[in-house]
Amino acid sequence: MEIFPTPPANTRLGFHYFPDTLHYRESDLNTWLPELRSMGASWVTLVTPIDRAIPEVFLRGLTSAGIEPILHFHLPLDQSIQINDMRLLFHTYARWGIHYVTLFDRPNLRTSWPATAWAQSNLVERFLDVYLPLAKAATQAGLIPVFPPLEPGGDYWDTAFLRGALQGIQRRGHHQLLQKFVIGAYAYPGNRPLDWGAGGPERWPGARPYHTPQGSQDQRGFRIFDWYLTQIRAVVDGPCAILLLGAGCRPGDQFDPSFPPVDRAAHAKTNLSIATLMIEKDRLAGKGIVDSENGERVPAEVLACNFWLLASTKDNPSAGDAWIQPDGNTLPVAGAIRQWYSKLENPTEKTQPRPTRETIPHKPTYPVAPSLQSRKNGYSIQHYLLLPTYEWGIADWHLDVIRPFVKKYRPTIGFSIKEAKQAARVTLIGGSQSFPDTVLDELRSANCTVEQISGDGTSIASQLATL
Repeated sequence: MEIFPTPPANTRLGFHYFPDTLHYRESDLNTWLPELRSMGASWVTLVTPIDRAIPEVFLRGLTSAGIEPILHFHLPLDQSIQINDMRLLFHTYARWGIHYVTLFDRPNLRTSWPATAWAQSNLVERFLDVYLPLAKAATQAGLIPVFPPLEPGGDYWDTAFLRGALQGIQRRGHHQLLQKFVIGAYAYPGNRPLDWGAGGPERWPGARPYHTPQGSQDQRGFRIFDWYLTQIRAVVDGPCAILLLGAGCRPGDQFDPSFPPVDRAAHAKTNLSIATLMIEKDRLAGKGIVDSENGERVPAEVLACNFWLLASTKDNPSAGDAWIQPDGNTLPVAGAIRQWYSKLENPTEKTQPRPTRETIPHKPTYPVAPSLQSRKNGYSIQHYLLLPTYEWGIADWHLDVIRPFVKKYRPTIGFSIKEAKQAARVTLIGGSQSFPDTVLDELRSANCTVEQISGDGTSIASQLATL
């Protein structure tokens, strides 16, 4: 599936970040990126506002760490969307290195539509009237528009909605969209086994929209991709891919009375089995990891599996689903996945107790070669450009944005406050989260001339150009 962009070290595992748009500060990145990396995430779904862009520093931090963001726009289905505003956002995100944008959410649910609109005929065609202009604008900006995930089953049966939409896109001549078709799919098994519905309609020919005969199985489970791929291949000639969203079970799931409810132990076991099914089998060889007994491996057409849910605020209805709870405690699944991923990456190392976020040591500063300038005016360095380091490493976008400034002024570049104190002039790149007032006071006490540059990439570049 090389034609679809993927992270450099693709585990095919990821998470839904917060179920809101309020946690995109640089401090949030510093807090949650280590958590994502400790559990092997190489994808993340971000709920995306339509009236402003997610800050560049947040997105660049993710991509620099090898994590592919999927931006999910929960757009209204009332045709009030200003396409020119969306076009501007699309071009901005494409310039920042984003690839995937999911447009709308569960359009096969009655609650996703105004009451009068749902009652009208030709629902799928009316959805395409709204979806296709935005999908075209995203494609023109260089993004890949993801067909929105449907509610499994739903008020309008999801497989019928998908088939009708694919036929409508083809009939309207939007062949460019179908050349590299990507669809989102909600892959939550509930309290059913992970192999529920495996094999799709070929294995379960008795299943029909709104009717699953006794003894048969349908698409409403983790293996929903088997059913969707059948629908896509029946219409689309080109390559296709699926992003599994909202994946995994939730504590307390019990929508099928034939199976016991999901307690915390079952929640950990089931989601760990999903992670194992997503990893290529040869990666498990010799790692001491027991392969999942819960079904066939997930095909290559499935690019990623994003679990629900990394974190939440305590007042959100989804707070109980969060693997890392609002009070800082974690569900058992978080520890299980960390231990599993640690063994996958370092099979010969013993798993050590993982420090909490409060006790994770800062990365050591990187040594910088001494300045070749002779001591002048009592300073061994004339100009020091001080960059921040994070627990997850160094931000590539910081290195990119300073390049013109470095070529012009040739400052000493480093990450050490101790070394910066030896300079006559210090330029800091980063806001108060990276360099609090105590750092500035320490530098000024050493008689350094201090200037601090903060903001997003474009703002920093502009400010550096004026120095």
